[in-house]
Amino acid sequence: MSRLPLIGVTACSKQIGPHPYHIVGDKYVRAVAVAAGGLPLVIPSLAELIDQPTLLANLDGLLFTGSPSNVEPHHYSGPASEPGTQHDVARDQTTLPLIRQAVAAGIPVLGICRGFQEMNVAFGGSLHQKVHEVPGMMDHREPEDQPLEVQYGPAHLVHVQPGGVLSGLGLPDEFLVNSIHGQGVQRLAPGLRVEALAPDGLIEAFSVEGAPRFAFGVQWHPEWQVRSNPNYLAIFQAFGEACRERAGQR
Repeated sequence: MSRLPLIGVTACSKQIGPHPYHIVGDKYVRAVAVAAGGLPLVIPSLAELIDQPTLLANLDGLLFTGSPSNVEPHHYSGPASEPGTQHDVARDQTTLPLIRQAVAAGIPVLGICRGFQEMNVAFGGSLHQKVHEVPGMMDHREPEDQPLEVQYGPAHLVHVQPGGVLSGLGLPDEFLVNSIHGQGVQRLAPGLRVEALAPDGLIEAFSVEGAPRFAFGVQWHPEWQVRSNPNYLAIFQAFGEACRERAGQR
């Protein structure tokens, strides 16, 4: 009898009152359970306190989640963030090395929003800190005065690039995605392949070339109501299938 793949889900660190917490959005762990068919395991942002080789030896996949915080710009030699920008130093210290180790170990990886940006930075790329201030770029942020259903609703098309992971999943050449981010890929890291572009040319998805298993990132949020969106669901199902394959070989 095959077992459920154990899929790590990265957590953010957050101060709530006088105490620090490790937290993850319900939509991510729920999508792992219902769309990827895995058993979600929350990975705390404990950096060097986590024995990463031992952790990876016991995981069948890793989901790098979105977050209100941004990657510290010194990780990609970017200018200092504006005062008041949310950061999560503990998460950066945990996820950036974990991404590189996971991909090298052949563990399936899916990065979403901040996780997508982390993947680019981990492999040597850089980020726009404010896409909406870049000439020629759209405003990719959500309307904050609207309910969640509108914020996470269809915002713009993505154009799937031929010959890649997305096209191999049978997705249409163009489809609508949500858009809930202020940062974005500036310089794509070496070894990453563009999988989808926004109408303004911003990279919306990439894969890791030469990765032993599924290693993919998206700028949008496919975890949102994933079971009712066939394009979002296909991504999680492909991720889950790669995790089950690893589980079967462990």
